[in-house]
Amino acid sequence: MGKDDAVDGLTKNDFTQNPDPWALFRQWFADAQASEPEDPNAMALATCGADGLPDVRIVLLKGADERGFVFYTNTLSMKGGELSDNPRAGLVLHWKSLRRQVRARGEVTRVDDAEADAYFASRARDSRLGAWASRQSQPLESREALIRAVEEVAARFPGEAVPRPPHWTGYRIAPITMEFWQDGAYRLHDRVRFTHRGDAGESGTWERSRLYP
Repeated sequence: MGKDDAVDGLTKNDFTQNPDPWALFRQWFADAQASEPEDPNAMALATCGADGLPDVRIVLLKGADERGFVFYTNTLSMKGGELSDNPRAGLVLHWKSLRRQVRARGEVTRVDDAEADAYFASRARDSRLGAWASRQSQPLESREALIRAVEEVAARFPGEAVPRPPHWTGYRIAPITMEFWQDGAYRLHDRVRFTHRGDAGESGTWERSRLYP
């Protein structure tokens, strides 16, 4: 291996020649789960509503496969409203311990009820109660009001079984582009962009290209 073939221990064949972005994502995500001290699945989610102004926040990635990236939220929240107006989104996962990031953007659809029910049932009971109690993104008069709302929901659902609220579900971002970024010495970073050729979320081919840092 020559000197020009490596940047910080990564050879070109480590990722820039990989033809499958999902295989590469699974590899990088596994690396992040092993190295990140907290929340390797934290991702910045960017949406844009009818007013044309972009909005961004951190959410947790809860699923990723060839169909897309999945997160869950209250559909009546600000992001839910923006996705209703404009069902497209962008995301970034940044793993500081690895000096890597992954970007993607694409069309957004809701997961089906069975998938949302299964994930909701896997959450801790208090989290399920909170999904009922929180009027996400709406004005809150005090912390005490939120606690009272949780207590009221707990009284309504006294057992372990807490159904999924009708206003709570998952969203799937089917990427049309995915970009992998690896920090390099002297800001000579490696960037590879995959562009999907075909219908979003369906079978198709990926076109790979390197980008200047």
